[in-house]
Amino acid sequence: MTFSELINAVRSNPQAVVVPAEWGQGRAGFGGLAAMLVYEAMRAVVPADRPVRSLAITFVGPLTVDVPVSLQAEVLREGKAVSQVLGRAVQNGQVVTIVQGSFGAGRESAIDVPALPAPVMKRVEDSPELPYLKGVTPEFTRYLAMRWAVGGMPFSNTPSREMGGYVRLRGEEQVSAVEVSHLLALVDAWPPAVLPFLRSPAPGSSLTWTIEFVQPIPQLNTDEWCPYLAQIEYARDGYGHIAAQLWTPSGELVALSRQTVTVFG
Repeated sequence: MTFSELINAVRSNPQAVVVPAEWGQGRAGFGGLAAMLVYEAMRAVVPADRPVRSLAITFVGPLTVDVPVSLQAEVLREGKAVSQVLGRAVQNGQVVTIVQGSFGAGRESAIDVPALPAPVMKRVEDSPELPYLKGVTPEFTRYLAMRWAVGGMPFSNTPSREMGGYVRLRGEEQVSAVEVSHLLALVDAWPPAVLPFLRSPAPGSSLTWTIEFVQPIPQLNTDEWCPYLAQIEYARDGYGHIAAQLWTPSGELVALSRQTVTVFG
């Protein structure tokens, strides 16, 4: 079941979506998918002319695969330009993901500050790809491809503050207009940037995640490689604080991300 098929599933019946096992990540479902499910329920209760500006996501507990999940959305406030929305994913009566989102229409402003340029990295062709290996890499990587251009791969004993490269969806029919839901998958596909410090495998996952979107979202196809770069700002006592950005292949900023991650190693 591709990512786009899962988007259609939640749009059809948000009260009983089943995430198949191939979207697993250790003992839980892929975090980017959990965020997408809740976001789609939230998007449905907001006027179409108010694009999402930011999402604050808390992974309360693991999203269990092959078990129905119910998506709930509540409009907390609707002002002249901005809607504040709270979303939840619930399984077996327990909240597993909470998302607070801000959706806002554009307004006239004298301020116009362009984004900083994208970093210069090795070419896609010169960057090694993390292969999908059943039982070795997370199950969801069969649908998301990553190529490393900066830093090391997880558990490679590479003590670098930076990690990144290129990411795109895998096994999807080409979609000429990437949506926010696709971007959630592309940004969260990457493992915590602290994992390359380790010499051997150890669990690690996102605890909280804040992501902001450039609006209007630049034109992007699902089969294009998007540059991504994460920077560790601080890590200690089993927690890491990481900032990241995603760009289009032409260097246009798409999203800004910040995560608090846990690592058991």
